[in-house]
Amino acid sequence: MIDDLPHPALLPAGLRDLLPPEAETEAAAIETLMEVFASHGYQRVKPPLLEFEDSLLSGSGAAVAEQTFRLMDPDSQRMMGVRADTTPQVARIATTRLAAAPRPLRLSYSGQCLRVRGNQLLPARQVAQAGIELIGSDSAAADAELILVAAEALAAIGLTRVSFDLTLPPLVPALLEHSSLTAASRRALTHALDRKDAAAVRQHGGDLADLLIELLLAAGAADGALAALESAPLPPEARLLSARLADDVAAVRAQAPDLKLTVDPIEFRGFRYHTGVCITVYAAGRHEELGRGGRYVCGDTEPATGLTLYPDALLRAAPARKVRNRVYLPAGTARATAEALRRDGFATLAALSREVPDETEARRLGCTHWLSPSGVTPIAPKQ
Repeated sequence: MIDDLPHPALLPAGLRDLLPPEAETEAAAIETLMEVFASHGYQRVKPPLLEFEDSLLSGSGAAVAEQTFRLMDPDSQRMMGVRADTTPQVARIATTRLAAAPRPLRLSYSGQCLRVRGNQLLPARQVAQAGIELIGSDSAAADAELILVAAEALAAIGLTRVSFDLTLPPLVPALLEHSSLTAASRRALTHALDRKDAAAVRQHGGDLADLLIELLLAAGAADGALAALESAPLPPEARLLSARLADDVAAVRAQAPDLKLTVDPIEFRGFRYHTGVCITVYAAGRHEELGRGGRYVCGDTEPATGLTLYPDALLRAAPARKVRNRVYLPAGTARATAEALRRDGFATLAALSREVPDETEARRLGCTHWLSPSGVTPIAPKQ
């Protein structure tokens, strides 16, 4: 029966329509971010939404294989994947089409990604991204540049009270490599660290328990966490990670001493392709991530770092952006008049007939103004 058919507006879980004015607001915000990126020399690339599976999921792309939708290409009869994250695609472009371009290579991008599943904090499966990648430099200056450019871009859309949380995903694996824990204990300990469960860390941590609890409790302001890392008995690989983190903090503070930096030494969120210092961006008073990125290897050996911002989350945290005023133009309005109004920032809606009084039609169409005989006139709210 027809009544048993799903409603035509029903969409799969995690997908939604973006309606006026939110769709225009998001597009404007993304272009603001991209303009800041471009002003710092980041050149825009546009990878395709679909790629062949073997190229999309090679290299760093293998880390997002479980989140990748797959389908058969009816033309080539090869399996294809829908991107779940843009960074691996930019890495592919850098190592193929732009292999001969001078390094460091600065690239930017924006677009939609599709993931197999969301999570409790981010149930959406279609995710907008706008980001930057700095490829070919393994330096604290490069890491700091990403943070500083992102902070400027966020400020451009009204987000000035933000914090950058720095983490070291490879640190815990480096510590585990030097422990005497069994495989089962390592799994239990990793789960406890992921839940920030100090009691469980004590139970499963063995010879690492005291160190891990100390680092667990050190999470917070950068100075305290760095001091805890400096005094901790770390193996050589972990000591190098700690020293690089300290260099990154110093490089950021040299240019933006008031920018809020926090450190969580044992946090290991992020895609598995991250190999060094990672970054998560937050707004004051909100738990939702505004962006994430960090160090990775581009291709087989080239050092790289990147940061991806999430426009959906940014707009939920940013001050409301003013919606463009809409002015209704009666039939016969001169073209030059309409062009002048658009230059002044109005969206113009031209009358298509004379059957309804102009002010009445302007109100019906949701306009904020109409062009009356005396000029642009605000439309009084409906009583």
